[in-house]
Amino acid sequence: MENHSYSDVIGSSQAPFINSLARTGKSLTQLFAITHPSEPNYLALFSGSVQGVTDDSCPHSYPSANLGSELRTAHHTFVGYSEGLPSVGSTVCSAGEYARKHAPWVDFTNLPATTNQPFTAFPSDYAKLPTLSFVIPNLANDMHDGTVKQGDTWLQQHLGTYAQWATTHKSLLVVTWDEDDHSQNNQIPTVVVGAGVTPGVINTRATLYSLLRLFEDLYGLPRLGASATAPAIPLG
Repeated sequence: MENHSYSDVIGSSQAPFINSLARTGKSLTQLFAITHPSEPNYLALFSGSVQGVTDDSCPHSYPSANLGSELRTAHHTFVGYSEGLPSVGSTVCSAGEYARKHAPWVDFTNLPATTNQPFTAFPSDYAKLPTLSFVIPNLANDMHDGTVKQGDTWLQQHLGTYAQWATTHKSLLVVTWDEDDHSQNNQIPTVVVGAGVTPGVINTRATLYSLLRLFEDLYGLPRLGASATAPAIPLG
């Protein structure tokens, strides 16, 4: 999700679904983005580095290791699902409400085009999901151009049943943001729900690099870039 601070969402009457997830799962109360604007934060979460990017420019191309490539090297699977992506593997910078700057896997040359899928390819049978996937709503539904309420409704409609399924199928749903709205020192909402996650809050100060480390540690992957020294997120 996009461009909202922790207090914009957590506790807001405009986000009933997200707050229901926060109550039934773990709410990270001290998680911070890396920088501004959007694109370097997505790269940080996906590769452990902002890759020298300081703006939302496009296109970029990198041969370096990333979460997707490390999963595939370890014989797992990865797919990024983007709402509004014109076609499988498209490298277009923008199309309608789709924005490549929010889909960092497109920038990495060591990932095949098949890892870049439109959200219409997101399976209704969740057992067919890849090991790990990213879901990126379009600009109207990720709270970038639309409202908090609109984004909350989109999440409920498109991932609500998955959130329920995850609790009994050894799976996790993580809902996070790329950056805040410059009002809270880049403190962003992040909620984790799913199997084995008990209700509560995590007050450990952490960053998007910590979230990358969590994904890496779940699958025994090498810690990329700044994730190697990022604070751990204690889910247990």
